Amino acid sequence: MKISVRNLEPTKVRLTITADAEELDPYLDAARKEIGKQVSIPGFRKGHVPGKIIDQRVGFGSVVGEAVNNGVPELYSKALAEKEIHPMAQPKLDVKEVPESADDETKLKFTAEVEVRPKFELPAVEGLEIEVAKPEVTDDDINTRLDALRQRFGTLVGVDRPAKTGDYANIDLDAKIGDESVDAQEGVSYELGSGTMLDGLDEALDGLSAGEETSFEGTLEAGDHEGEKAQVTVKVNSVKAEELPELDDDFAQDASEFDTLDELKADIRKQSEADAEGRQATVARDAFIARLQEGVDIPVPKGVKDEMLAEREKNAQGNPQAPEEDKETAEQAVEKELRDQIVLDALSEQLKITVTQADVTNFLASIAQQYGMDPSNFINAIVNNGQLGSAVQEVGRSKGLLAGMRAVTFKDTDGKVLDLSKFLGDEAAEEEQESVEAASAAAAVADQLAAKDEATEEE
Repeated sequence: MKISVRNLEPTKVRLTITADAEELDPYLDAARKEIGKQVSIPGFRKGHVPGKIIDQRVGFGSVVGEAVNNGVPELYSKALAEKEIHPMAQPKLDVKEVPESADDETKLKFTAEVEVRPKFELPAVEGLEIEVAKPEVTDDDINTRLDALRQRFGTLVGVDRPAKTGDYANIDLDAKIGDESVDAQEGVSYELGSGTMLDGLDEALDGLSAGEETSFEGTLEAGDHEGEKAQVTVKVNSVKAEELPELDDDFAQDASEFDTLDELKADIRKQSEADAEGRQATVARDAFIARLQEGVDIPVPKGVKDEMLAEREKNAQGNPQAPEEDKETAEQAVEKELRDQIVLDALSEQLKITVTQADVTNFLASIAQQYGMDPSNFINAIVNNGQLGSAVQEVGRSKGLLAGMRAVTFKDTDGKVLDLSKFLGDEAAEEEQESVEAASAAAAVADQLAAKDEATEEE
């Protein structure tokens, strides 16, 4: 097989692949056998029709078409492996030449344009030292958690004064456009300052007492008149303030399993310190990835970036809770995500990371659990949708990241070596698992699912 590679962009190449006759022949033979199973030719049993008869009766064009459909993707994959090219998207394939008959010496020739991982040099991770800020837990952190706990046990009591931020007002609302009432609600409980209803409502309620009302202009945020301006009248029926319990031993006994406030505070500090260690591990991870990218120019594939931006925008439109972000912010986020992926892929390759069957199944099962889905059904859907390769790639990145971080020395700002082993896992346990290549892992998962499906049907 002859392969030529032309760089179109820093992250895009065109491969021109020419396959010799002996490389196309197995696909031609397989195509003839498959076609022979589907056609009836007098004098021959299905599946036992000689290849020459298939060529004559069905036509060599059909045979070579089937062979090209099956052969081009495999030959393309072989070419990528031979040239050590790492694709980041599906290729654009274009068949240029095919033999027109079994005796035609024309070779199969096709091109493949594909966005690829850029080439760059990663630093060796062995011996790297990275400084990470010390996790600090202050008295303010403890008090913040205590206040949150107090709010869970707080009660609302009526007050005879004007409403202010933090109060809860029971209100009636009537929104009009012209003389027509387009939205009316009664007895709604609303927390002043929360900003969860109409724009301008907080300002209108501030300073009103029970029995008072006012009007303001607001923009309707739902219903048939969403986005339109309306004149809104709001009446306050009652004002209630949140009353929090005293911080004492009685509160500790009501809110926890502890007998004293000091014991409760000690437990909250312990939890806060554990959370701080987790944040420090996250900071260490980010610092590690950033160190790998220091001084390295990593261009991102434009097409992949555009697809990710489009998907990000689509997800944001379907999620009302998603924060708004401008185009520049979105592009920066996507570019960072892509560069991190590219670096971790290169790191996994540098560290010769392998993916195990258990890695893949555990990864997918954990995602299924997060979404409350049946793991078998979820994995089956992943396999059927052709997304298993992406899952295997994610597992490889994760394993590469952990292995790389284990090889690095992390220190705090005082020079003390950090022990992140509880977050990085046990390398020895991973090595005991049977390693398989990514493709083998994918096939094993698919076989496992098929076996489960058969067992279910038999039951």
